[in-house]
Amino acid sequence: MDTDATLAAHEDQLEADLATLTASPPEGENLSFGKRIGDGTSLAVDRLSAVAVQEQLLDTLTQVRRARARVADGTYGTCEVCGEPIPAARLEARPWAARCVRHA
Repeated sequence: MDTDATLAAHEDQLEADLATLTASPPEGENLSFGKRIGDGTSLAVDRLSAVAVQEQLLDTLTQVRRARARVADGTYGTCEVCGEPIPAARLEARPWAARCVRHA
């Protein structure tokens, strides 16, 4: 398994997902909070829901970039708290993990 390639692919996907989330609404779409539920209101609610998703994507992107830096400096795969190896199963499930399960 090429860890850096896996992390790079995940980083690219996260950046693409963020670009989709932060794209401007198509011309003519109206985001409003009127008294009646309509297209504008549901679009606005969708945008508000996307904020939480965006925050999660940004957090994961930061973790992926930190993991790539650990690959480069040779510290990838060791817990940043206790220094013990992170189990392979954890790294397979979450390649950007910086801590063992005990310290997660």
